[in-house]
Amino acid sequence: MISGKVALVTGGTRGIGRAIVEKFVANGAHIVLTGRSELPADLEEKLRVCGTEYRFVKADSALAADAEMAVKTCIDAFGRVDILVNNAGITRDGLLMRMSEAAWDDVLNVNLKSVFNYTKAVQGVMLRQRCGSIINMSSVSGIGGNAGQANYAASKAGIIGFSKSVAKELGSRNIRCNAIAPGFIETDMTAGLSAEVREQIAKTIALKRMGRPEDIANVALFLASDMAAYVTGQVVVCDGGM
Repeated sequence: MISGKVALVTGGTRGIGRAIVEKFVANGAHIVLTGRSELPADLEEKLRVCGTEYRFVKADSALAADAEMAVKTCIDAFGRVDILVNNAGITRDGLLMRMSEAAWDDVLNVNLKSVFNYTKAVQGVMLRQRCGSIINMSSVSGIGGNAGQANYAASKAGIIGFSKSVAKELGSRNIRCNAIAPGFIETDMTAGLSAEVREQIAKTIALKRMGRPEDIANVALFLASDMAAYVTGQVVVCDGGM
């Protein structure tokens, strides 16, 4: 579906980001992935066995200089960037009355500012190409809010407004921008939930289960591909009917 295209995926070493990297590689894409820590050995082995061309950039998504470095890596290696997936994200949950300024700033910088950083860094390339697909990872928390996640929900709501605005700004150059809003997904972020909490969550979901990273990766693949050529400025909710 995206054979021969070049994709840049932030936060691509684990969770949803890793699932997207693996899905894109399986569908023929060249990959540049970023992460704050080193590339996991098992993921590196998977990429090597697949025979795909890839580059890994150790980067802090909150830093504009690191975003520019990642885009430069794409250009130096492959000459273009067809797909940008802004996936990097963190949580620092807590009730607002106890939330520190640092917890607010950390989440807004990694989750929201990073989307600005990478989109800003890549837009010039895509404008010259006159094509591109930008996919930003939001959340159902950004749509409906969530107690104890004022910082996280604010960052994810900001991503929705940002995505819709960029879609309008860049649409005339055949550059699409969409957001995905996952529900509860089985990742490191939800690994700490107790069995009782998981059961309570499952009861609120029409499909009666939490999602898998691959569920989100499938949506990202669609939005990255030419099958979504007339889809822009949208928020695709993938929450199992929650």
